[in-house]
Amino acid sequence: MLFTAVAYLVAFFCEWSSAVAGTGLPFGLYRYIDVTRDRELWIAGVPFMDSLSFTFLSYVSWELAVLCLGRVNISVRDAQVERDEGRRNSISVTLLGSLFMMYLDIVIDPVALRGERWFLGRMYYYPDGGAYFGVTITNFVGWFVVFFVILRLYIFLEHRFFSQERSVGEAKGVINHRFKALGPVALYFGVLGFNLFLAFWIGEQVIGWVGVFIVVALAVLIVVALSRDRRVSIT
Repeated sequence: MLFTAVAYLVAFFCEWSSAVAGTGLPFGLYRYIDVTRDRELWIAGVPFMDSLSFTFLSYVSWELAVLCLGRVNISVRDAQVERDEGRRNSISVTLLGSLFMMYLDIVIDPVALRGERWFLGRMYYYPDGGAYFGVTITNFVGWFVVFFVILRLYIFLEHRFFSQERSVGEAKGVINHRFKALGPVALYFGVLGFNLFLAFWIGEQVIGWVGVFIVVALAVLIVVALSRDRRVSIT
């Protein structure tokens, strides 16, 4: 609940600043088109679901970074990342997670920008266009920065208000299940795969193949990260 609140509020403020206030910070200048105002909740000129999507996208990017930089125990019956709060909250994990978050947008945004050609609808536009299939480079930098702010703020608040619970054992609210380590991978690449499918489906072959190259490169990065320094224990 705390992570959801932090992620939503940071994302909402940044979207409002960029699109409604017109500062262009941190995503670059863009404008929402309120064609869905009668079908979904809007808050101060920003679609509620747009800001809310940052909660799960940022969380899965964080967990994927922990998977890459942490120690993983894998067997035929399970796959778990060893819980290490120091590593989870490290700057290196935050920076890698910021990159994962940015790469999500590199694949998502060109497709979302063409939403009138699929069921999303035309939700927004960049008044001055953009160098990357109509998207501004500033937008990708913004996603990197927003993730960084979300995670560092959340970690600060978690330490401030839940330090006692964390010191006595397993963190409250953490749910363990079999093959938990594979969850972030499935969700992250599921989001990417869905957007790649849409790119080809609407006939944007160049966007699709550029996205495929990015996704393959990310997959290789994750495999290399898991195999180096004997971070993976197979039993």
